[in-house]
Amino acid sequence: MFVVEDRGLIFDATQQPPERRIAYFTSLCPLQSGTILCGFQNGPSKHAVTSTVRLCRSVDGGRNWELMPAEFETEIDGSPGSLGGAEMVEVAPGRILLCSTWFDRSEPERPLFDPVTEGLLHSKQLLAVSNDEGHTWSSWRELPTGDLKGCALTGPLIRWNNGEIVISFESFKEFDDLRPGRHAAWLTISRDGGETFLPPLQVAQHPKHEIYYWDQRLCPGDQPREFTALFWTHHLVEKRDLDVHLRHGTIRSHFNGSASVRTEAIVQTSIRGQIAAPCHLPDGRLVAFVVDRNRPGTMSLWCSPDGGATWPVGEQLVIHTHEEQAAVTQGGSNIDFKQYWEDMVKWSFGHPAVRLLDPGHLLLAWYAGSPTHMSLHWARVRI
Repeated sequence: MFVVEDRGLIFDATQQPPERRIAYFTSLCPLQSGTILCGFQNGPSKHAVTSTVRLCRSVDGGRNWELMPAEFETEIDGSPGSLGGAEMVEVAPGRILLCSTWFDRSEPERPLFDPVTEGLLHSKQLLAVSNDEGHTWSSWRELPTGDLKGCALTGPLIRWNNGEIVISFESFKEFDDLRPGRHAAWLTISRDGGETFLPPLQVAQHPKHEIYYWDQRLCPGDQPREFTALFWTHHLVEKRDLDVHLRHGTIRSHFNGSASVRTEAIVQTSIRGQIAAPCHLPDGRLVAFVVDRNRPGTMSLWCSPDGGATWPVGEQLVIHTHEEQAAVTQGGSNIDFKQYWEDMVKWSFGHPAVRLLDPGHLLLAWYAGSPTHMSLHWARVRI
């Protein structure tokens, strides 16, 4: 059985000035030196027009954290914007790639999501590089996403043992687009440490566009180019969340330098919840750190002994219990899609992140708090 050995705060929002009191979009990045970085969106409110990304670091295995001084530019090509998260991967000792989604805020009265068209603000996917464990960063450069629109990063960057890097994101539609939305989950691969990326490869899309595979979270498999993806899965027609879905896949490289994705069938797990972060353990088990917004809200660690085919209820470990204080809908059924998007801006806990610290321990991170102060939390779990 898993055991929580210790827990605490990464970023205490109650001790911050008003412009820094909301922290979320949590990410974790353990480095080869033993330092651990945590990235997050930070601002006066969720998805504020002034939101940026910040970093905290720990040098003692996650027990104590300090806010790093790094600042990130939010004006791109002369347009003001906000940043939506900070996902990182170490590609060589001390050399880190950080990716974020930039949203155009040149019309600050516009919300992130248009309830009329159901489109998103114009966005860009950005990448910065640090050569000193995150103390200083290069300027942003834009990641290519082809002809895809309404894009946003979705979860951790992963690196296989062969050095290849994977960035995951999703596409939908932009703010003023009156056509129906066509959601899909994607990944893009770099074979040269983040210098160049191959064209996007599709991971999941419903053939009739009746189900959305949101917020995919990837983790590397046991072999190079293998991955496991978990999805917050929403049935648009039935107006309800489905249980978390899972897909295993493999990247295939071709002689001409291109690549393709070979995936197994996408399957519904028995895990109720929304965003789910996977991690393969050294002994072959698969774990998932999952947010469930039913009452009471929970952040739970689940474990599968068979690669995700089964998830015994007896293996569930509740890490955090949350009573939602924001004025949002609860439960997973009879959901109005437009209202759901409005709720996402209000929710006061979630965004699970999980990383293997050593063969016997996991480090978990998430955000939780009140509508006015949302902090970042951590827990160390013995496995």
